[in-house]
Amino acid sequence: MVRLRRSAALLVGALIPLSMLTGQPAGAVSADPMTDAFARAATTYDVPRDLLVSLAYSETHLDGHRGQPSASGGYGVMHLVSNPVNHTLERAATLTKQPVSALKADDAANITGGAAVLRAYADELGLDATARKDAGKWYQAVAKYGHASSADVARLYADTVYDQLSQGIRATTPAGETLTATPRTVQPERGDYAKAQELGKTNTLAASVDYPSAAWAPAHSSNYAVSNRPTSDAIDRIVIHVAQGTYAGTIDWFQTGPRPKPTSAHYVVRSSDGAITQMVREKDRAFHAGDYNRRSVGIEHEGWVEQASWFTDTMYRSSAALVRNIADRYGIPKDRSHIIGHVEVPGTDHTDPGPNWNWTKYMQYVTGSGGGTNPNTPESVCGSGFTVIDSAALGTAGTVYLTYNSSTGVNCVATIKQTNLGTATATSAYLEVEDEARITDSGNFSYYAGPVRASAADKCVRWGGKAGTSTYDSPLEHCG
Repeated sequence: MVRLRRSAALLVGALIPLSMLTGQPAGAVSADPMTDAFARAATTYDVPRDLLVSLAYSETHLDGHRGQPSASGGYGVMHLVSNPVNHTLERAATLTKQPVSALKADDAANITGGAAVLRAYADELGLDATARKDAGKWYQAVAKYGHASSADVARLYADTVYDQLSQGIRATTPAGETLTATPRTVQPERGDYAKAQELGKTNTLAASVDYPSAAWAPAHSSNYAVSNRPTSDAIDRIVIHVAQGTYAGTIDWFQTGPRPKPTSAHYVVRSSDGAITQMVREKDRAFHAGDYNRRSVGIEHEGWVEQASWFTDTMYRSSAALVRNIADRYGIPKDRSHIIGHVEVPGTDHTDPGPNWNWTKYMQYVTGSGGGTNPNTPESVCGSGFTVIDSAALGTAGTVYLTYNSSTGVNCVATIKQTNLGTATATSAYLEVEDEARITDSGNFSYYAGPVRASAADKCVRWGGKAGTSTYDSPLEHCG
């Protein structure tokens, strides 16, 4: 049984009115409610206040997400978890005598619940009143709070919190409140976690990764399918995801199994410093994008769709360098038809990476251009109902696409430029149906050539185009 201090148990168990805890008149509204909530919870449970804030910031950037759960079933600013494996939400309810509904949606209650759970872990470790004053002695309790399935991920989680504590915090909450924590040097006492592997560091086992700058932390074998790509399946797409969770939490999620719905991605990228961990070999199929699993490489990014603060410039640059490397190795065109968001995968019900993901900046980093990206896609040029069925890179100048409308039996070809955007340069697209005359759109165009359409149901076609100095001419193919 966890032994709380008698005063803390009485205060929380009796649900003493907030005005008695804060000294404010009943009905008064604090100008800094989250600041007050952290101070109150830290005092009640004898937890170092700045450590509690650092843990919350590392988990959620102080956003409770209006009571909506993370991908792993975590709620609120303190990410109290309720899933088949971990039940810190329910434990917080038992410790604080607060209803689960309040712990999910009310920031103050959630912060209190997080402090109660963290203190319970400290009690289990035997931290006495003197030890509790030293933030460094809470390391193993913090590691346990992350409810990781391995010591390696638990260390990664706790190290992230302590790195944040050393850096300090000055953050704005969703309500507009400014919350701070003073930078401080703390010597964490890692105990047995000192023996754990330091995930997030550049990998020393080069044979384990496809991207040399990545660390290696393999996903559970039930969360991916051993394959032999690109021999078994061509890789022609890169799918961008947002994890709805933290870096450590996402790695742990992919390493946990078996589960009713296997989940993984090939890579995970951290917000703060752009660190990359590979979890599935590119030759193997990660389970991340439904019908596109066989043809794509998946990249998860730490953070939440609705929180732009997670999408740092460092993350964009690191992820873009990874995408460039993958695209170059598999000959994937560096455009928005081949580098797509999860939301763009056919049949998905996901919305990531969401409206806060800056595609313009990201694609500039991917292509290495400062002139922006082409706002046109083959689908937008050819029209509603057309889907890309083939494509060919025209060097770095552009890509020519063959699309098809299954409801009308019409093919369409468009050449989308990637360089000299906005400047009229020689560009062309053509489509030739078997035994019929070739149709060509050729001239000096700023963004694309086409659309070139022809009915080709039950017939073979030749197609191609030109951009810059590169030309592509297909054989007679895509018959029927």
